[in-house]
Amino acid sequence: MSQVFDVAIVGAGAAGIAAGRRLVRAGVSLVMLEARGRIGGRAHPVTHEWPLDLGCGWLHSADRNVWSGIAEAMGFEIDRAPPPWQRPSDDGGVSREQQAAFAKAFAAFEDRIGKHAEEGEARAASAFLEPGNPANAMINAVFAYISGASLDQIDARDYARYDDDGVNWRVRAGYGAMIAAYGESLPVMLETVVRGIDCTGAVVKLETSRGAVEARQAIVAVPSSCLASIAFAPALPEKAAAAEALPLGRAEKLYFALKHAEEFPEDGRLLAGRQRAEMGAYHLRPMGRPLIEAFFGGDLARALAEAGPEAMAAHAKQELAEVLGSAFPARLTLLAASSWSVDPYAMGGYSYAKPGCADQRAVLEAPVENRIFFAGEACSRHCYSTAHGAYETGYAAAEQALAALGYGSMPTG
Repeated sequence: MSQVFDVAIVGAGAAGIAAGRRLVRAGVSLVMLEARGRIGGRAHPVTHEWPLDLGCGWLHSADRNVWSGIAEAMGFEIDRAPPPWQRPSDDGGVSREQQAAFAKAFAAFEDRIGKHAEEGEARAASAFLEPGNPANAMINAVFAYISGASLDQIDARDYARYDDDGVNWRVRAGYGAMIAAYGESLPVMLETVVRGIDCTGAVVKLETSRGAVEARQAIVAVPSSCLASIAFAPALPEKAAAAEALPLGRAEKLYFALKHAEEFPEDGRLLAGRQRAEMGAYHLRPMGRPLIEAFFGGDLARALAEAGPEAMAAHAKQELAEVLGSAFPARLTLLAASSWSVDPYAMGGYSYAKPGCADQRAVLEAPVENRIFFAGEACSRHCYSTAHGAYETGYAAAEQALAALGYGSMPTG
């Protein structure tokens, strides 16, 4: 490829798409290099009778989430019903009083982290558990959903810095479908794996599975867990260390079609067992559809992904049968299951910081020689693990690249 582009973007997930849209508006020459055969990254829509999100599915901090405005501008309908985890449920024989007691214990745990995580030396989130509290196992299970890792693996400061206002909406046609539609006009080379980035010469040279690509600037928007697969010249040991400190937690989803779904409340929930640190969470009739959406986090998610979709479905059916009876699994038909933990272009769900590593997000995001810029949810200090955090870092990287190219400040349009 003889053309020298102004900017090459590595990765066409939410961050890469945000950067690409900004650069196209600026009028620079651009190429995007995506290893998968589709765009969207960890936003992955699949369609059966209903749209299913195997990746991100919730507009978190939705009233200030940039994707909310994009969705509405593109004509995507937003469902503003509160999420099931924000309302009481009669699932699994757990009383409202027991649910309220857990909610109180979890709120107190988060309050301790919020008030004291920045004090003294860095600690794991597990240091803020109340010794002997019967809710601790359930708190750890919830953290497996939130972070894809257990409390002893997560930096408390990093968790405390996460900024969320508790407003959660959904895109009825699918979050992943909306993100893909937003990026469909971009100049993307699919099934193009970037193996090396060399900035020792006059231009940045990217070695790919489809030959060399040259550009004046590069934006690297791949998951932190995949950064080590790219050989940089000169080497970037600080980046490698930052990426290693910000691994992707394990998070997996599974969808069942549900017969006689009307027996359950719309947007209900069920937890397999409140005294276990590893268990599935089940969303019943999401948006009123005859489905069950299962969610697994942490080591359990990884084990199920490695075992495959049929094994994941069998595990989910067993957990559901424990609560709803042995005849219940006959009403379920497997529709789709994710495998992020074993996906070579993800290797997990979303990032968390290891204890003592909260400040590594800034290291991961920092530009190199004003020629290579970095983006992705792991670079976000306050909105990591989200598609809007990815968008914000992608947009910022595009602005940095434009400034380096001499374009200066430009309207956002």
